[in-house]
Amino acid sequence: MEDYLAKSLDEWKEDISEVLDQINTDYEEVKKELKVYSYKYGITKQVIQSTVNEEIIENIREMYHKPFEEKYSELKEYIRDLDEKRKVFQMFVNKIDEVKRKESPKTDLAAAYK
Repeated sequence: MEDYLAKSLDEWKEDISEVLDQINTDYEEVKKELKVYSYKYGITKQVIQSTVNEEIIENIREMYHKPFEEKYSELKEYIRDLDEKRKVFQMFVNKIDEVKRKESPKTDLAAAYK
């Protein structure tokens, strides 16, 4: 592969890798937040199921359960989007590596050890 082409692909891969790193960072942060809301949502659901007073149940639903459920659903959707972005940008990196590997000069190992 010509040097200018390899350099250009390396620079492009570096740019894409930076985007991928940011996506991975965002993904990990959202994953942590999703776990928090998963617990909050689950706990409020269990408390509601264990409570018999309808007034208290309604208050819990309004104050905690519904907001936690909404945030949980929002985060689940966002993490799906981030996961899709991760896959797409990882494909870029993989394809660049594949092209470089295919285009790199083939070394004759038998000749190299003579």
